[in-house]
Amino acid sequence: MSKSIGRLSRRRFVGVAAGAAGAAVWGMVSAENAAAVQNPQTAGGISAWRGGKSANGWPIVGSVPTQLIEGSEVSVPVLDGDVATILLHVARRFHYEIDTLRGGEVVGHTTSRTVAAEYESNHLSGTAIAIRPSSYPVGVRGGLYPHELVVVRDVLAELNGTVAWGGDKKTPKESHFHIALQPGHPKIKGVARKIQGWNDTPGQGAGAVDAFEPSRRRAAAAFTS
Repeated sequence: MSKSIGRLSRRRFVGVAAGAAGAAVWGMVSAENAAAVQNPQTAGGISAWRGGKSANGWPIVGSVPTQLIEGSEVSVPVLDGDVATILLHVARRFHYEIDTLRGGEVVGHTTSRTVAAEYESNHLSGTAIAIRPSSYPVGVRGGLYPHELVVVRDVLAELNGTVAWGGDKKTPKESHFHIALQPGHPKIKGVARKIQGWNDTPGQGAGAVDAFEPSRRRAAAAFTS
């Protein structure tokens, strides 16, 4: 399968055109299913997130375990349990199908309440990751090549609405992925169990997926329509 060239200079040169082409084919996902907790302090740019919950409705926590992204040498702090199973799957597919991850390229939980967009507050609850945020920062769209967008759309479709992508937000951040549903939603446990089943079965799940297979592309297109 094709690998991203991964050179930032080339991304800057052709990224906008590539992203526009990918978006035209696959469309954009609607706003996340869970109602965000409103935080007026985020209006107008960088500010401090306030309150005891992140934008997706999860409680803000002081610490979470650091967990290895399977198949790589990269670890990221994320909320344990079903959240970790889902977000680590996202990172693993990026690693296998888009480009090899290296140390320091995946950001998870933080205690800093400084946010540039309200969805960044989800890092405070350990329910968000950002993959190469310096390469795909807040406010920039078009950083992914069309074949990379195919993979992202395939991941979002197979996770059945449990994960939202920052590239679909009004203020975009293509490095960002977070749990889109509130705590206790049955889809979260169901998707996590599905992923765990793949992980326990050789030849399934991340590393054994062809996002370009026609049936998967149809499913991704239907999911985003």
